[in-house]
Amino acid sequence: MTLVSGWGRFPVVDSELLRPRSFEAVGEAVVTGSVARGNGRAYGDAAIGAVRTVAMTGFDRVRSFDPVTGRICLEAGVLLADLIDTFGPRGFLPFVVPGTRFVTVGGAIAADVHGKNHHCEGGFGRYVDSVLLRTGRGETIEVSREQNSDAFFATIGGMGLTGVILEATMRLRSVETGWIRERVISASDLDAAMGALDAGDSSTYSVAWIDCAARGRDLGRSLIYLGEHAGRGELAEGIDVFPSGKNPGLAVPFDLPAMTLNRTSVRAFNELYYRMGARRAGGSHVVSLYPYFFPLDAIADWNRIYGRRGFLQHQCVIPQAGARAVLGEILGRVAARGDASFLAVLKKLGQGDGILSFPLPGYTLALDFPVKGDIMNFLDEIDHLVVAAGGRLYLAKDARQSRATFAAGYPALQRFNAIRRSLDPAGNIRSKLSQRLFDEV
Repeated sequence: MTLVSGWGRFPVVDSELLRPRSFEAVGEAVVTGSVARGNGRAYGDAAIGAVRTVAMTGFDRVRSFDPVTGRICLEAGVLLADLIDTFGPRGFLPFVVPGTRFVTVGGAIAADVHGKNHHCEGGFGRYVDSVLLRTGRGETIEVSREQNSDAFFATIGGMGLTGVILEATMRLRSVETGWIRERVISASDLDAAMGALDAGDSSTYSVAWIDCAARGRDLGRSLIYLGEHAGRGELAEGIDVFPSGKNPGLAVPFDLPAMTLNRTSVRAFNELYYRMGARRAGGSHVVSLYPYFFPLDAIADWNRIYGRRGFLQHQCVIPQAGARAVLGEILGRVAARGDASFLAVLKKLGQGDGILSFPLPGYTLALDFPVKGDIMNFLDEIDHLVVAAGGRLYLAKDARQSRATFAAGYPALQRFNAIRRSLDPAGNIRSKLSQRLFDEV
């Protein structure tokens, strides 16, 4: 047995960890209590098997690519980082990327990851045409919108519980450069931040960093980053059309002491970050896609900042109607605690495509908290606000929500469970997350 955790490093559990080298071996590895795991960037327990965890990073080959249409067939263990570095210089990028490029294609499909463009272009699954799936029933089947469509839409956002994703065929976006034309807006409070995001609906990319330590009239003060893909004509002479995606140059070499993140340090960092960003507001700048989409990837092992006990990310989505009041209440409570993340993110989302996809039309707020003290009780209180507003939590980030919170947020759960049972009547595909939220007790 091996100690395994997600990116949040909580919980840490024993699991048999296998690294199969063939699709046949994957089939042999899927026994009762198994789930697939990509690069381990799900924050909680979604990619940890109830008994056995099947690591898929060894399946990292591209099967075919059409340079005319951008259609690509590839194995599930391919990292988005490698996809970007390989096909970006050829003029193609994924339509959707999350906040880190170090996730696998299989993981991105299982979580139906969303990016800064969900409000206008949808999630990762929207650009997936078909998936080769190894079910818990022992069959390898192709699922798509036309073939086994129920299984397809259950797999998109299904957290790996419909089977092991082996391969996928998807579409890439044609781009001229690897640069983003960015516009920064400084918002003095939450109303201004939400107004700027609403006004930025016509932008392909939009995201807000929120100073979660700000209180009073400054509550919710933010920096909003709007973006578009830059054309060749927008680059200064001598700049590479596609910048290099170097590996992180900085790293957190050890677990920082728990006292590092406190009211004083978070407030000081946020004040400095806000002031530096505000100085760039008002103009348009051309920036590399790497810092725009993946700011934390510049620091290896940044999860160690939260200390040995790890951290929890609480990411919720609140429907548009009434979102202002609920987000204000959440941010007010977080600011009063004083120990939240130095990187809090607010985005707008559209409708998700999978049966259990996280997004719904509204605002998503992501906050990090070190695991300490009464944080579980505090987050339970925040969950009540989310559920009362008709919202839900993101399964790929979750490590502790209750069954009641989950069931209230995902009304299509019964339909998903029926499809899951049809693909896996013996219940072989099970994760620590499914034990906590899905499976019969």
